[in-house]
Order: sequence, then structure tokens, then C-alpha cells
Amino acid sequence: MTMSLDELARQVQALRDIEEIKRLKHAYFRCIDTANMTELAQLVHPEVTTCYVGGSYRIELKNQAEFLEMIANSFNAECVGRHNGHHPEIEILSETEATGTWYLHDVFLNFRVMVKTEGTALYRDRYVKVDGRWVIKHQGYERIYEIVERIEKVPNLTTNTLAVTGRRLPKEG
Repeated sequence: MTMSLDELARQVQALRDIEEIKRLKHAYFRCIDTANMTELAQLVHPEVTTCYVGGSYRIELKNQAEFLEMIANSFNAECVGRHNGHHPEIEILSETEATGTWYLHDVFLNFRVMVKTEGTALYRDRYVKVDGRWVIKHQGYERIYEIVERIEKVPNLTTNTLAVTGRRLPKEG
């Protein structure tokens, strides 16, 4: 069986698109854990929708501004976060549309309320290509499991990027 050059070119483009989407999502997790709001804004569509479902919460957001504000407030200077997204299942639907499922494992320490959250979830995303660049159009996850427990004391951190790059929230009451 011989393949036409056009078919080969389509397959190569699909593989390039899949790789670009992987890089997009990896950058997304990095930007969240480092509170890099400037770069994060470039990764999501202005009309991005978000739906995160955990054990005790459901967060639904309607656009980029709401999403960035939520991330800036959540991943603030009094937190530590680690998000690993892996096992991507990416499907190219057209030259400008794709979907992806990612397996998330995360740990989040919030020193303001002294709580640690750890768990896994499945992200289900939709991507669009705008001006030759893939961006996230919809993102959402539903937890597979989630453990929330009190932290008795702040661990002995030798470094904490969010303490430097994260938003400084006003002091509580």
C-alpha cells in the first residue's frame, strides 16, 4: 500500500498538532504552579470556559478574565502547588479543533487555612487553533479521588516559588 504525499503530509501535521497540544498543556500546569499569569493568559482562549468538580466544590467560569482571577487568588503567595498532567489522549477533529483527556495528579498546600489537598482527576479539554497556535477553549476536570487534610505546621520548605511570584492576598479579619 502506498500513501500519497498529501496523506503523508496530513498525518505529519496531525502529529505536529498533537505535540503542540502536549506542550500547551504542560506549559499550562507549569504556569499555574508558578503563578505565571502573563504566559497563562496566552494559553487559554479569551472565551475559555472552565468546570472543575472536586469532592466539596464545583467551579464554573465563563471566560479568560474569570479564570485568571481565580488562579491568581488560589495560587497565591501562601500556597505551594504541584500539578502533573500525563497520559494524554489527544484527538485531532479538524485543522482547527481538537480534544484531549489528561490524567492529573496534584498536591496543593494552603498555608492560609493550613490544609493539604491531594488527588487525581481527569481533565477533558477542547482546543482551537487561532492564528496558527493551539489554545485551550474549554477545560474541566472531575476528581477520581481527593484527600483533604489539616496541616499542623508549615513544612520546612527550602524554596517556594509561589511565595515570590504568587499574589499577596489581604490579611484576614
